[in-house]
Amino acid sequence: MKKIILVFTVIFSSVLVHAQVSFGIKAGLNNSTLGGDGADLAGKKSNTGFNVGVTAGIPLSTHFVFQPEIMYSANQGMEFRPTTTIETNYNLNYVNIPLMLKYKSMGFYGEAGPYFGFLTSGKVKTKNGSTTSETDIKDSFDGTDMGVALGTGYVMKSGFGVGVRYNMGLQNIYDGTSPEYKNRYWQVNLIYMFDKK
Repeated sequence: MKKIILVFTVIFSSVLVHAQVSFGIKAGLNNSTLGGDGADLAGKKSNTGFNVGVTAGIPLSTHFVFQPEIMYSANQGMEFRPTTTIETNYNLNYVNIPLMLKYKSMGFYGEAGPYFGFLTSGKVKTKNGSTTSETDIKDSFDGTDMGVALGTGYVMKSGFGVGVRYNMGLQNIYDGTSPEYKNRYWQVNLIYMFDKK
């Protein structure tokens, strides 16, 4: 097993050295909610947050690119208003690692792949009339998440671009068997890709 890992590491390192790897930065907005039976609540609404991170493009052929990313994603979760005076907001912050396979042509691209998430913090904020309270809920949720992502976008020759991606969590992120919560969120990003020097 160690020999297999060593061979894989050498091959992957060689690809990084010899391939025309490009690097970039991304930033944008999230629109998120939670799926699962635990999130089947009256008055449910989506959260708005932001995301920011770095990306790399490793060419596999003329049109296909392997694109790993490291993204910080804030305010994943949901909001719900069971009455006109009560408002509850779940805010979950993650470091996500998408591993995307991208097909590109004439600046346009489509992408798909898995993502893996690591919970950095979690809070629930409740407003009842004029009274507001905030509770740390990180320990109530699993420290990891995983799912699949699909996206599309356009990157100009200058390196500037825009992308849209939908992320669907496949794992129950609640730290228990019941209830079930799963991440669901859209991302809209501005992109800038640097050329390899």
